[in-house]
Amino acid sequence: MISVLGSGVAGLCAATALTEAGHAVELIAPGDAPAPASRLAGGMLAPFCEGEAAPETIVVQGQAAIGWWREHTQSFVARGTLVVAPPRDSAEIDRFARATRAHRLVVPGEIEPDLAGRFSRGLFFDTEAHVTPRRALVELREGLIARGVRVHGGAPSGRLTVDCRGLASADCLADLRGVRGEMVELFTREVHLSRPVRLLHPRFPCYVVPRGEGLFMLGATMVETADAGPITARAAMELLSAAYTLHPAFAEAEIVATGSGLRPSFPDNIPRLRREGDRIHMNGMYRHGFLMAPVLAMELVRMIGGMDAGGGDAD
Repeated sequence: MISVLGSGVAGLCAATALTEAGHAVELIAPGDAPAPASRLAGGMLAPFCEGEAAPETIVVQGQAAIGWWREHTQSFVARGTLVVAPPRDSAEIDRFARATRAHRLVVPGEIEPDLAGRFSRGLFFDTEAHVTPRRALVELREGLIARGVRVHGGAPSGRLTVDCRGLASADCLADLRGVRGEMVELFTREVHLSRPVRLLHPRFPCYVVPRGEGLFMLGATMVETADAGPITARAAMELLSAAYTLHPAFAEAEIVATGSGLRPSFPDNIPRLRREGDRIHMNGMYRHGFLMAPVLAMELVRMIGGMDAGGGDAD
């Protein structure tokens, strides 16, 4: 038996991959709701866009997540990512193009008609995709239960523990820190977008992710703080200002929800597995949770397979 700790995207992906590989698994997940950082995520599967600032390993390994999510959630949408910038910041398009790959220069209005006439140049990453986090997490959890995985809030009973508790593991991982992210959800029938749109800005870049039926998620700030309090006025104003820049009809949208969460992060911001005896930590997702959790889950299966081959059977 393998005990997986944590109900966020890392824990659910780990439990799913292990179960599909034939391991007996239990999921230790107090309560019914996934971790806040996972519920509030953008759900973008955008390895090439992440290459603007992320290490090459994120770009290369993250591509595998697209196929994994295609097979595991009905909320998967493969329509690419559109990157735009206001005319006054058009140099940002050139900078972003130099820092990334797998894109082509486009007229944004030809990709998203509602943006016609507002932006003259953009970058289109047509192999990228996105999911709806809350729906995807529910589907993973329901899939585990359907396969007979016991989900409970009690003590772990497995001979091997996979610790996916995020910042709750800081007592075991001394170099783990929190990076705050904030988001806003809007509702409007006046804007129609079919894919994530990233708005480049020298000070506060923003992305808008359509959730369907008039809902849009705006995200997400990156603040080096362990403060888990509500969204700040500054963050809300910056996100709403960016949305207005993308399309003025967002000014009349209804604010449905706001939220903030702490992303568990290692010093180099690269998610990884760490083994300490009979405990394997899967942590440090930073802003790459939905992109890298399936990748690490598959690596976890290989790691445990190697342990089993060496005589250390985890089941």
